[in-house]
Amino acid sequence: MESPAALIEPDFTELAERIKRWGGELGFQQVGITNVDLADAEVHLHEWLRQQRHGDMHYMERHGVRRSRPAQLVPGTIRVISARMDYFPNARDPEATLADSADAYVSRYALGRDYHKVLRARLRRLADQIEGEIGSFGYRVFTDSAPVLEKALAEKAGLGWIGKHTNVIARDAGSWFFLGEIYTDLPLPIDAPATNHCGTCAACIDVCPTRAIVAPYQLDARRCISYLTIELRGSIPEELRPLLGNRIYGCDDCQLVCPWNRYAHLAPEPDFAPRHSLDASMLITLFAWSEQEFLQRTEGSAIRRINYEQWLRNIAVALGNAPTSGVVIQALDDRRNYPSELVREHVAWALVQHSRLAKVY
Repeated sequence: MESPAALIEPDFTELAERIKRWGGELGFQQVGITNVDLADAEVHLHEWLRQQRHGDMHYMERHGVRRSRPAQLVPGTIRVISARMDYFPNARDPEATLADSADAYVSRYALGRDYHKVLRARLRRLADQIEGEIGSFGYRVFTDSAPVLEKALAEKAGLGWIGKHTNVIARDAGSWFFLGEIYTDLPLPIDAPATNHCGTCAACIDVCPTRAIVAPYQLDARRCISYLTIELRGSIPEELRPLLGNRIYGCDDCQLVCPWNRYAHLAPEPDFAPRHSLDASMLITLFAWSEQEFLQRTEGSAIRRINYEQWLRNIAVALGNAPTSGVVIQALDDRRNYPSELVREHVAWALVQHSRLAKVY
């Protein structure tokens, strides 16, 4: 039997305002609502896939148009509630870590608790509040967990514009935030889309270590350090390894130079605070972790997207780029005969780099 609330047609304009207020109470910095017309984004996606710029991320093409047509992914969807949550942590200065090549750089988003868990739980609570207000309704929650064009949806919902580095930028908050969505069948009023304010700035393009931003608003993932250290399961191309520097999980360079991030705020969410000193750890320390230590210290972390083998692979490359010293050579030598061929290959490469440097000096 339907609840009394479900028998009364809700005031959807008022409901939309309540949803935004509830979202703020749940820790989201902004909530917007949009329709499901992603025709322009679909064209861009298909061209990106046609040029094979997704590399080994075959899941990007696996779902066909369901990624760009929400109603095909979740039948009945006519609106998307898009929400953002700031994540920039109170941590060691990222520039200082990048400048110290003996230290490991982990992308700011992965220093704390896995954002998938945090946002998904909050979005479900938001959906529960809506349900408590109007009764049962059709919805499904997403947080970077399904074929969803979350950036395009966020732009249409007014949360920010897609910058030249392909991240979403908000005028009053920069780009250090996560996105999550609720697909729904509620005919909520939609918000005006965000307008672009990148102007003539090309800072993100110029700073990219591997030149992965091949043109404004065009990213070749195959060259992106985030792809190379996270998504790529096999061998990192040799010509790109020196460009990774000390970045062992992801890369933030394009966001660090974005002038709009002067307006970014430290994340108020405690879950995004750094764990296990990953914002200030030496490469040789992390390289010495056993697999059990890796699993224990990355439990509940986004770093679990990679496995222990990739972890060692990435750090081996970073050690190859580190200053030559006895402790670095010893750390690499200790892994020279590691069972994984992938790890051995990258360790051997790193040792060769130091051998070359020794000949130079």
